[in-house]
Amino acid sequence: MSKTAHIIGAGISGLSAAVRLANAGFKVAVHEATQQAGGRCRSYFDGATNLVIDNGNHLLLSGNRHALAYARSIGTEAGLVGPARAQFPFVDLKTGQRWQLDLGDSRLPGWVFDESRRVPDTGLTDYLKLAPLIWASEETLVGKSIPCEGVLYQRLVQPLLLAALNVDPPEGSAGLAGAIVRETLLAGGQACRPLIARDGLSAVLIEPAVKFLTERGHSVQLGHELRSFTTTDGKVSALNFGGEDVVAIAPDDVIVMAVPPRAAASLLPGVKTPTQFRAIVNAHFRFEPPPGSAPILGVIGGVVEWLFAFPNRLSVTISNGDRLVEMPREELAQTIWNDVCMAGGVAGELPPWQIVRERRATFAATPEQNALRPGPVTALKNLFLAGDWTATGLPATIEGSVRSGDRAADLVLAAQRT
Repeated sequence: MSKTAHIIGAGISGLSAAVRLANAGFKVAVHEATQQAGGRCRSYFDGATNLVIDNGNHLLLSGNRHALAYARSIGTEAGLVGPARAQFPFVDLKTGQRWQLDLGDSRLPGWVFDESRRVPDTGLTDYLKLAPLIWASEETLVGKSIPCEGVLYQRLVQPLLLAALNVDPPEGSAGLAGAIVRETLLAGGQACRPLIARDGLSAVLIEPAVKFLTERGHSVQLGHELRSFTTTDGKVSALNFGGEDVVAIAPDDVIVMAVPPRAAASLLPGVKTPTQFRAIVNAHFRFEPPPGSAPILGVIGGVVEWLFAFPNRLSVTISNGDRLVEMPREELAQTIWNDVCMAGGVAGELPPWQIVRERRATFAATPEQNALRPGPVTALKNLFLAGDWTATGLPATIEGSVRSGDRAADLVLAAQRT
């Protein structure tokens, strides 16, 4: 292993690139600025609930090929669990109506022809109106491509796209929305089975990757913040970590920079990055879900959007949550808990809780911000970019994160062959 790949950032983008390059014969050195790996995809012990919680409730689908291949490569695919069929229960808090979207287990979207499996009070023509999203450009608005009103929009399209884009869907990029529709609803139930890291994101997607690397002689260094590059002849020639902590870069060495956009812009002047971000609010309650609770429940007509049932815990995700970031924590927790009681069929006083507000959770997936996402190639021949904020063709998702790390690694390998 004479060639070294320096991975800047131990989030899931950086770790996926690291694992891929380690398997390809590189010596890998991961440098993480903070004291924990995982970035926005991690778990930690929370004293308020006395539970290990995730900093965000991330849902994977069985069609997320890159994310599942990454989990398989570190031996943890079995840690992603979900129902045998692609079924999604919903509840409307305003009307009390409950239903289940049943996408089946086919490779084709045959469920739209079966009234009992699609959204109640919708017909086939409602779904056909979504067709423009399939070929829409990334520069087009969702609101200019499809009707953002009606039963199907309110009960399925709006919650799906809100969760994926983290913006109010009409202002989102139709091209990014179309990528989600192509890889989920249009791909049939076989691609849509929901998968959740029941034992926590870190236990399934982060810690095993770190162990995979270190057991094979690679390094993962925490609290190792890159301060600047030294460049020579159009290539990075040294990594400067502060003071005398300088790492020389050999001619065949490469760097994958998988850091947040603000850090990337600081380290690499001139690189364009998204400039607008949206919050995601997550709430966690120490409460045993009722027997038979669905692992994920879509909630319409309330503050809550998705309710997750874990052992000893009910958790909630609210996207595009800027309106909630300044709300007093106790008031927000009680408001969310009221929705949880109605949606989950539970009752009781506010249990031990934790609110996690990520103010800059994802870039705003509008056409304008999407246009600011850079590709993986930089002006420096041995430096590549990764991250869900780079131009992956998807919104900021785990699948997009892993895909970006895989792509950066593949470009490194292609460059080595030339």
